[in-house]
Formats: sequence, C-alpha cells, structure tokens
Amino acid sequence: MVKCIAWNIRAGGGVRCDQISDYLIRQNADVIALSEFRGTPPSISIAESLAANGYPFQKTTASRKTPARNALLVASKWPIRKMPLKRAPDNDYRWLSVNVAAPQPFCVMALHVPNRSTGLKYPFQQSVIDVLEHWRGQPALMIGDTNSGKIDLDEEARTFNRTEHDWIESIERLGWRDVFRHLYPQGREFTWYSPNGRNGFRLDQMFVHPALIDRLNGFRHEWPGRTEGRREILSDHAALILEYDGN
Repeated sequence: MVKCIAWNIRAGGGVRCDQISDYLIRQNADVIALSEFRGTPPSISIAESLAANGYPFQKTTASRKTPARNALLVASKWPIRKMPLKRAPDNDYRWLSVNVAAPQPFCVMALHVPNRSTGLKYPFQQSVIDVLEHWRGQPALMIGDTNSGKIDLDEEARTFNRTEHDWIESIERLGWRDVFRHLYPQGREFTWYSPNGRNGFRLDQMFVHPALIDRLNGFRHEWPGRTEGRREILSDHAALILEYDGN
C-alpha cells in the first residue's frame, strides 16, 4: 500500500508548525507534498521534524533568499530526485516534479496553481496540459492546490469560470482522474472556505495516471486539528489523503 498526503499548510505554517509536523508524522504516509511551504523558520522546522521522523528525502522550491514566497516541499520515506520536464510550467516555485524510488517507482508532480490576479494562471494551466499530453513516463500523481474546480459542483457560490472548468475536463479527457470526483461523481465536499462568506470550494485535487486508477484503495479529506466551530485551526485548507495498491 502507498499512502500520499497533499496539504496547503497556509503561509508557511507560522505558530502552527509543531502541530502540523505532529499531524503529518502521525499519518505515517509514504510521501508528503506541502504547498505554501516557505523558506521561513516555521517551514524549515517542519522539514527538519519530518527528516528526523522518517522522511529524510526531501526536495523543495523554497528559498531563504525570498523566504516569504509560497513554494512547495515533497518529503518521502523513499529516495527522490528532481525530474526535469521540458513542458513544465515556467515557474520555479509553484511546480515540483520528482521520481520516487519506491519498490514500484512512481512520479509526483506537486503544484500550486497561481490565482487569476497574477496573470499567470492560464499559461500555467496550459503548461500542465502540455505535460500530461506528452506524458510517457511511469505511473504518476499530480497533487496540490489548483485554485480550480467545476462550476456548481465544486463550489457553494459562483467562483470558477469556464476556463477553469474546462481545464479540469481536459485533464480527464487525457485519461487522468481527479480521485475524489472519480470515487464520488456527484459528491460535494470542500477543501477551502471563504473567511468572510463561509462558503466552500474544492480548490485542491489529486489526479492519478491512468495506470493507477484500478489500484485506488481510498481517498479522503481531513481538517487536522478541527474542533467544533474552528474548522481552520491548523490550516485554511483540508489535507488530501490517498492510498493505492503499490504492488
């Protein structure tokens, strides 16, 4: 069994870093992908805690030269190496692709799609499609915060536009599957809630390569540290947890 977690930890973790580390270690996943990981002391402490507790193999796009910039971390129990892709998004901190030297090797493409306001979102998404269209590699996961979803189905209030909706459908036409939507075709769960409107959106996904679809064993969203009335105690995003048969 292979277990993977993807989680936007919100602004580098801040004062929540110890609790975030404790949660991740308790989950005992094989591979962890974090977005909004930063080059700040709280994020660095998360990485160090993971390294000391079974995740010595790590790659990150964070930089101490620009510590406040949101980036990515992939931490693994198995050796990993960066995997350069010619058609990958031209963004050196919101995209990180690695090979995982598991008994049955696979690839992880961690991503954090930019918001519309940056002007970078749609070129980034097109590059993702280019990568998937030309994928000839081993089984892979593409996981993280896409800031996208399907109109009506993945939102409580109208937010997603046709371009974002069609991007999700383009991924599906290439044979990759959004695991949650594959398992729950009409399910309505959300991974982020607006702090003002308190309305929900499913902004985070795990997409699996066609070779892995029949090997899925489970998927769920979790709100770590959640107590009644405090959905966002550790992050404003839910953690995504995937299990599949790695044999």
